[in-house]
Amino acid sequence: MGLFDLFKKKDSGIVLGAPMKGKCVSIHEVPDPTFGEEILGKGIAIIPSDGRVYAPADGVISTVFPTGHALGMTAGDVELLIHIGLDTVELNGEPFTIRVSADQAVKKGDLLIEADLEKIRAAGKNIITPMVVCNSDAWSEIECFSEREVEPGDDVMKLNH
Repeated sequence: MGLFDLFKKKDSGIVLGAPMKGKCVSIHEVPDPTFGEEILGKGIAIIPSDGRVYAPADGVISTVFPTGHALGMTAGDVELLIHIGLDTVELNGEPFTIRVSADQAVKKGDLLIEADLEKIRAAGKNIITPMVVCNSDAWSEIECFSEREVEPGDDVMKLNH
């Protein structure tokens, strides 16, 4: 072991990728207090340029809402919620095609849901898509990398215990 190895911190962090292609923005930019004020937890949001939603990490799907507008998944110790658009539950599943089911194991980059962004917009809904860590309190540090264009899988959050 070299001298500099003493200074290397054990990295126990989990890195989450972008669930969609688009602009990654601060969760505070989401015009819905449940997300924007971090009531559900810390996170990021994507203003999507493509309606395909991918797994941000390896994990297990915990919940798929029957309307297809949102899903929950666990990635290690992380409890995640991905919510496509705002008030999109009111669309009764119309613009969403669900590609996974509850209890399904997924790998980072697997397709989870396809959303028709034009249909969502035509219904007068905002397409901004929050990704929230629902158990934010379990993490000492949640770092978000926002304010940039991202491709699915690009690093957008890092969590440390």
